[in-house]
Amino acid sequence: MRKINRIFLIALLTAIIHLTDTLVYAVRLSGVTTRRLATAFSLFQIIALLASTANLVQAPLLSSVVESSINQGMEKAATTGRQLLESPFYQQQLNQLGFDIRLIILAATLGTIAGVIFTPAFNYVFTRVILLFEEAGSVPRLVLVVLSPRRLGRALRKRPLHVTAFSNAVKTGRQRSIPLSFLTANTAVIGIWTTGVLSALYAGALLPDYRSTASLLSGVVNGLATILSAMIVDPTAAMITDQAIRGQRGPGDVRQMVYYLCLTRILGTILAQILFLPAAGFIKGVALLMAAPD
Repeated sequence: MRKINRIFLIALLTAIIHLTDTLVYAVRLSGVTTRRLATAFSLFQIIALLASTANLVQAPLLSSVVESSINQGMEKAATTGRQLLESPFYQQQLNQLGFDIRLIILAATLGTIAGVIFTPAFNYVFTRVILLFEEAGSVPRLVLVVLSPRRLGRALRKRPLHVTAFSNAVKTGRQRSIPLSFLTANTAVIGIWTTGVLSALYAGALLPDYRSTASLLSGVVNGLATILSAMIVDPTAAMITDQAIRGQRGPGDVRQMVYYLCLTRILGTILAQILFLPAAGFIKGVALLMAAPD
């Protein structure tokens, strides 16, 4: 029962992390709408602290689940006189661990879908928060305004603002103006990032004698995602956003970009289910090469 509660907590934290990471797409749209992109990203960092806090708790919890599976397997193997990896009990532990990790990846998908659902409302509210911040002049004053329903309602009525519905991006989806390579790369990046650490921890369970080496090799898998993000995803997203601010593109292009980024993020978390075991096997192989005697 304690393990089930721990897995549920990890899944919940994972969903929160991916929900927050999805909402960041709307920040670009809010920045273009208000023409205050730097302020938009700066204010979002306050919200991003939620994901950072969740990350701080999630990682140790997840590692403890893997360690618990290995320790239980070692205790059972010691009583039966078998090698750990040959123990039927440990094989069951590995199967259960793999299932638990897939549940966590599913939570990432559900968190992303929740983020997509809340993106229009978040864009609507966050756009006004950016303008309220200029009136308040500081984050503490802004917090006081937001926490007071009466002051918040009065401030929002003073600054009416039209925000086009996010659903319009769906209607214009057939006239896609976003590069296909950009969308494909974002799907791959999200898929790799979603499974990178999880695959490394599972590789550690497959290679218990070198589990620390395996768990630290998540960067080998995530490195590919970092390269794709740095070379294709981030520059293209920044270029489209800057072009919209300069008037070279319409706001509709940014809205469409946000729509497709949300869609590819969902696809990326689904792709993570496919990449999970191959990535774990790859990390296991690299760990064995690094641990081989000279």
